[in-house]
Amino acid sequence: MEWEAVIGLEIHAQLATRSKIFSGASTAYGAEPNTQACAVDLGLPGVLPVLNREAVRMACLFGLAIDAEIAPRSVFARKNYFYPDLPKGYQISQYELPIVGRGRLTIELDDGKSKTIGITRAHLEEDAGKSLHEDFHGMTGVDLNRAGTPLLEIVSEPDLRSAKEATAYMKKLRSLVRYLEICDGNMQEGSFRCDANVSVRPRGSDKFGTRTEIKNVNSFRFVERAIQFEIERQIDLLEGGGEVVQETRLYDAAKGETRPMRSKEEAMDYRYFPDPDLLPLVIESRWLEELRATLPELPDAKRERFMYEYGLSAYEATVLTATRELADFYEAVERESGGETRLAANWVMGEFSAALNSDNLEVTTAPVNASMLGGLIRRIADETISGKIAKQVFEAMWRGEGDAGSIIERRGLRQITDSGELERVIDQVLAANPEQVEQYRNGKEKLLGFFVGQVMKATGGKANPARLNQLLKERLNS
Repeated sequence: MEWEAVIGLEIHAQLATRSKIFSGASTAYGAEPNTQACAVDLGLPGVLPVLNREAVRMACLFGLAIDAEIAPRSVFARKNYFYPDLPKGYQISQYELPIVGRGRLTIELDDGKSKTIGITRAHLEEDAGKSLHEDFHGMTGVDLNRAGTPLLEIVSEPDLRSAKEATAYMKKLRSLVRYLEICDGNMQEGSFRCDANVSVRPRGSDKFGTRTEIKNVNSFRFVERAIQFEIERQIDLLEGGGEVVQETRLYDAAKGETRPMRSKEEAMDYRYFPDPDLLPLVIESRWLEELRATLPELPDAKRERFMYEYGLSAYEATVLTATRELADFYEAVERESGGETRLAANWVMGEFSAALNSDNLEVTTAPVNASMLGGLIRRIADETISGKIAKQVFEAMWRGEGDAGSIIERRGLRQITDSGELERVIDQVLAANPEQVEQYRNGKEKLLGFFVGQVMKATGGKANPARLNQLLKERLNS
């Protein structure tokens, strides 16, 4: 039997507010345990939550960006369950009336096609604390710094059909929230994490199978591996005559497999009811239109503009607009280079991005800024240096040795374009290799590369390649 996977993702994006969603406590990452949890976060008697307006603004920006319905009236509810890192015994969330309703997001697939994924809802809620199991000798520590941190939970429709599609959707969503500057998307710090609902059904069927939920996966690689393992596990189970049990599972990255965590809860298990301490949230249409005017150029629009304005391919435009920072950097480099759109794209996607990955740096913390890289590209375009020498110059710039101009002058790396000087070196190389000259003139034209290499060696790689090839052919054919 052929099987089809049905996947929906619930993504928790931590909103980039400075304070928590219902209190004034800090959301800064990395503080000592339990130093950023105030009386409101702990749910102490007599305290009252106050909604953070900035969290509402960010949620509405997201709704506008995905062309979603934004509720003029939404309600906060109490989601009741017991867990050691949930100090109140309930989580303030939204259930029946979320702030953001149905929207959509278009993703690009490996085959070049695009697919629109429905978004069911996005609602505001507070995060829980964190249980710590290491270094406590059989006990568990609880850090409540995260308690009350604002989250936007983004729930997709079950429109995804493979682990790769799910990863593409997650990447696109992360890019969007970073463009909007409502979430830093830092997966290592837990600012952007995913729960995956996975089921399988016979291909062609319109009936959903029993689903499992994989909790709290925080890397693209692990999301893809966890979903793929779960798809294969469920197919093997069904083909062996077994049944899929609805449950929550965890992904074990060390073993590359999912394992049961607990039986899957339903909404009724949480006993939702409207929070009596919080009034309904009312959003005026005039305020929404003011917000709409502040939306930045979004990834899809920027990608289309890069293709039209800079003549880039769909692939190049997709890579360069993957993050707002990289897109802004490319445009700055293109300006600084004097409009060398193609060279700028090649260098930003190539040497620059490779150096970032190698040193695990962000665009904003790179030792080579847009002005420096644009200056290097100008030196290539005006033939001051060759592309090969430019790589040496870039490495020196990355190590902090200055800008391209100073490195070129200090190291004497200027390209030799003077015909007389090149002809002198060419004559020396031809005189030193009479046998190869004879072979070339007898039809072995591949030896041209040998002569180019010899001249490059003699000039320390500084001969202008185009001029060198022209003069060599003239000399050899004369």
